[in-house]
Amino acid sequence: MRKAVFPGSFDPITLGHANVIERALPLFDELVIAIGINDAKKYRFSLEQRLEFIKETFKSETKISVETYSGLTTEFCKDIQADFILRGLRNPADFEFEKAIAITNRKLTGIDTVFLLTSADTSFISSSIVRDILKHGGDLTNFAPQAVINATKKD
Repeated sequence: MRKAVFPGSFDPITLGHANVIERALPLFDELVIAIGINDAKKYRFSLEQRLEFIKETFKSETKISVETYSGLTTEFCKDIQADFILRGLRNPADFEFEKAIAITNRKLTGIDTVFLLTSADTSFISSSIVRDILKHGGDLTNFAPQAVINATKKD
């Protein structure tokens, strides 16, 4: 059974994240979307909100589960017996950054990282762009899943 972890802060999940997740599903038997907890980081959305956004977005997908973790991603992967780490790449800078982490993770635990390029129509989207659009009252339709849009309309 091929089990992968897609780690991130998902503050919030974007259409770019969703695109990578949907395209990864045929590659794995199980995909754990893992929300990392970093006490030093200031988040726009609570952990509970981020969990709910992801669960709502993928509620009909049986191969997906959503979990939270703190500490090293590789330790979390070992704890849940994951075989791979999934990462999305938007641009060459992402690759250079992620390559160093992937090599380190492989040396630490032997877990390989699988990279998927984001689709051209979502490659420019980041969580920080979504937060900025939200901050200024912009339309999130082309940037975030419906679960995020619905929740932010209530704000």
